[in-house]
Amino acid sequence: MSFGVYFHIPYCFSRCRYCDFYAAGAARAVPDAYVDALLRALAGFAAALPGPPDTVYLGGGTPSLLTPAQAARLISAAAPRPGAEVTLEANPETVTLERLQGYRAAGVNRLSIGVQSARDSQLRALGRPHTARQAAAAFEMARQAGFDNVSGDIMLALPRYSREEFDETLALIQEGGAAHISAYLLKIEPGSAFGRQPPAGLPDADQAAGFYLYAVERLAAAGYRQYEISSFARPGREGRHNRIYWDCGDYLGLGPAAHSCLGGKRFYYPADTAAFVAGTARPAPDGGCGAEDYLILQLRLASGLDLAEYRRRGGPDFTPRQRAFLAHCQQAGYLTLTPQRLTLTPLGMIVQNAILEELI
Repeated sequence: MSFGVYFHIPYCFSRCRYCDFYAAGAARAVPDAYVDALLRALAGFAAALPGPPDTVYLGGGTPSLLTPAQAARLISAAAPRPGAEVTLEANPETVTLERLQGYRAAGVNRLSIGVQSARDSQLRALGRPHTARQAAAAFEMARQAGFDNVSGDIMLALPRYSREEFDETLALIQEGGAAHISAYLLKIEPGSAFGRQPPAGLPDADQAAGFYLYAVERLAAAGYRQYEISSFARPGREGRHNRIYWDCGDYLGLGPAAHSCLGGKRFYYPADTAAFVAGTARPAPDGGCGAEDYLILQLRLASGLDLAEYRRRGGPDFTPRQRAFLAHCQQAGYLTLTPQRLTLTPLGMIVQNAILEELI
């Protein structure tokens, strides 16, 4: 089983209107004191780790506010295995060729570029500080810096959304040479600016589902195979770090609001950057990772749930009522059920929560 390390970088130029992740706006850099705190926290877990990580992920926030030297300190301390996947999330407005070359030299071998839309009017409405031209330039600079494993993000069902907007965004990312695409529906989170004041022109649930199914179809036609609800990749370019989460593997998350699971036990840091930097933040327990978690996470995957492995982890057999429900869903095109595996179709992934409510 693979093991991953996640470093949370809770700093951003500004807060996007849809975002409820733990991060502070109005930042232009990451303080060295914060990097020092991450390194101290990592050192404190040295004896509990299963070995060198197979993946390292610098997420946020805006990890591309790290200097290459800061990124190098974190990656060096994590000491990933040879051939490990080392990902850094990058916002287009923060990168230069020199900075990307520095990240590559520091050991980053995978970039995740937050594009969201190819329309500047939409980006402004979302509170994104970059333009479509900057996004395209970021992909070009990534190629020049030597990155051949780059992912791009697309948001679906945005205010006044259209298929044409999706096509424009896919074209920008595809022409940029992306090997991986994350395409996900806008979700209005209560703690976000959109949650406090929803934007006009939001698609309804049926329209949003239509945009999702259109995206799945168009991405497949463009050579990006769906392997998870919102993840699409060219062959061999599937994200390895997130797969650890979905397989209920071991991962260590460091930083305020970062979550971990080691040896089947979950824990997290409080969402308090000042306390984390001061060294007074302590991880809090968050239960275990059992069969129910495995069911929920595996049904995110296009490969579906291995029923024998689910039972091995303590999952109960489906009741007659649940089996009748699953048979109905299969007839309606939401899933495929065999004696070995339960797999949701793209249509079923849209209503995954409703299916899970019947199975848990």
